[in-house]
Amino acid sequence: MDNQPKIRVRSAERVSRGLIITFDDGKSVLYSAALLRDAFSQAEELKETDRDDLGLRTVSEYRGRRNQPAKVPRLLVIGGAGSLEVPPGLTLVNTPDFPPEYEPQTLAGVEFLNVLRGEKELDWTFLSPSYLFAPGERTGKFRLGKDELLVAADGQSRISTEDFAIALVDELEQPKHSRQRFTVGY
Repeated sequence: MDNQPKIRVRSAERVSRGLIITFDDGKSVLYSAALLRDAFSQAEELKETDRDDLGLRTVSEYRGRRNQPAKVPRLLVIGGAGSLEVPPGLTLVNTPDFPPEYEPQTLAGVEFLNVLRGEKELDWTFLSPSYLFAPGERTGKFRLGKDELLVAADGQSRISTEDFAIALVDELEQPKHSRQRFTVGY
């Protein structure tokens, strides 16, 4: 496996359907949380008791039928920053400054993460970006964290889509966060 050439990311572009990553060989891949986004886009219409069921149904779609082995070897979910803790015990979505228009989708994403954490058969990873997630510079220098929002020395929580893509590909090439959530930021 060490003799295989490394995947090199040329660019990453955030689009409405996810993240387009273009590699040095010119091939592009769309990494998307489309299944989640489609499911959670109607979160405003969901009753609170329906959110957990939505997560169960989404996991079930990946597993095939309930109580059957997973049909995919691994599920890597691109989530949001709203479920990260700021300080421990308080999630970003529950802070006073969190944009209310994102709250329903974020709460549905939190419930989905909780469903994944209870999953015993599916090998999953949940990747959360920093609070500010936008195109920028590819530095290759970033930090990884677990459940807490990463904040730089300047007080900002941010990551470029280019560096986010590097973290994503690193996790795909060499999984280090099986059945865990992790985050990336400067």
